Amino acid sequence: MAETLRDSQHSIDVEKDAASKTESSTQSVYGEESTGLFAHPWLRCLLTWGVEERGIVPVPYEQRTDRQFYKVFFVWFSMNFNILSFSAGTIGPVVFGLGLRDSCLVILFFNLLACVLPAYFNTWGPRTGMRQMVASRYSFGYYGLIIPTILNLIGLCGFNILNCILGGQALSSVSNNSMSWTVGIVIIGIIALVISFMGYKVLNWYERLAWPPVLLAFVVALGVGGKHLYNVPPAEPATADTILSFASVIAGFVITYSAMASDFTMYYDPRVPSHTIFMYSYLGYVVPVIVLECLGAAAALAAPSVPSWEAGYGTAGNVGGLLDAMLSPVGGFGKFLVVMLSLSVTANIACTLYSICFNFQVLVPSFSKVPRYVFSIVGTAISLPLSIVGAHRFYETLTNFLSLIGYWASAYAAILMVEHFYFRKGDFNSYDHSIWNVPRRLPWGAAALGAAVLSFALIIPCMNQVWFQGPIGVITGDIGFEVAFPLAAILYFPLRKLELKYQKLD
Repeated sequence: MAETLRDSQHSIDVEKDAASKTESSTQSVYGEESTGLFAHPWLRCLLTWGVEERGIVPVPYEQRTDRQFYKVFFVWFSMNFNILSFSAGTIGPVVFGLGLRDSCLVILFFNLLACVLPAYFNTWGPRTGMRQMVASRYSFGYYGLIIPTILNLIGLCGFNILNCILGGQALSSVSNNSMSWTVGIVIIGIIALVISFMGYKVLNWYERLAWPPVLLAFVVALGVGGKHLYNVPPAEPATADTILSFASVIAGFVITYSAMASDFTMYYDPRVPSHTIFMYSYLGYVVPVIVLECLGAAAALAAPSVPSWEAGYGTAGNVGGLLDAMLSPVGGFGKFLVVMLSLSVTANIACTLYSICFNFQVLVPSFSKVPRYVFSIVGTAISLPLSIVGAHRFYETLTNFLSLIGYWASAYAAILMVEHFYFRKGDFNSYDHSIWNVPRRLPWGAAALGAAVLSFALIIPCMNQVWFQGPIGVITGDIGFEVAFPLAAILYFPLRKLELKYQKLD
């Protein structure tokens, strides 16, 4: 670490962090000698090629030197400027029977609201120098965080599964289905793995380059097929339950980013104004998500009136086939653009794999001694077979998944904010780096877990899913995530006060 401290300067982009500046030394970013398998010369050589090794160890103040703050905009913009956002918009008309106006209004207003949470947590990175789930230990405790980490891992792997399915579908459509969805899924997964394996430096480079081909593809699709989007059939009047149930899906799509937000900002100069990081992040969410979800809703509604679109979309909701049909008027160039659209999901998968690495290290603390990139391989090995199995049940999987993850993520965000603003008085200096891995000096986590678990006593009756309809949700529509945030926050106040009364911190 001494070598790293000498090399750190404000003029150096933090992408060349401790992991990539180790050269031939076997001293790791963990501050201890690497031994055994991970000290092998070939593995240490990876660091000289720019592979990031740092896992969940907090970044000291003097090493947070990156001033290219705009990069976080491109991270979130490219992550969301893909066919998953497009497909999320189709849920409104396909699953809930909403018309174009109602779908777009839900997409607009609930995204403007829900994106505030993850955008805010991006501002924690420069101030704490911590990965998001490590900072969460100061609310949930060392061992108490294990349960939220499991839930977050499920959510992150779920996103990767959905993206792999969509990318595989699109690649298969380009080949006129001569390539199976399975082969397409594997290709998408391997490309994303390579990017994630390299780490922070390559991720930021890739996210800055990933979006222009996607923009071109959607602009061309609008140019050749936009006239059909005006001919959407009229829909039945929307009801409160369908509006709120679709809103739950839309909110779940973005709120879950809260649990990985600071993973991409922890190297930034801590003197950056918080509103700068917030606005870059907020725009990186709302611009691509709102635009593409509205476009997806319009395309799904227009598909039945355009024979080629209807044939491409099919009864199974083949989003890749729909996009292929929309771009078919431009011939071979259209096929090329569909390939670009299929590859758009790699920007999301790679960043999600990046955060999965840290979640594994938080889940099993001894894993913190294992280089970060190892868990990119583990995450891919989990996601690929599940993507292949779930490929033909896409809409059912997507709708249920996005709703469910919104419940816990909303409660999680509320607890962190109450802890920070009320119990820590908004002071980031209270996130002491010397105790991030010392269980006895961190909260027990009983208050945070108790608030989250108890909030589900009301969340469950407010659910309205295909597989379960609560007595409140069946009347109002799904309002689980709306209830989760205020209820978890209210419950956390007395429980945390009680925890502080009986816990004797060193």
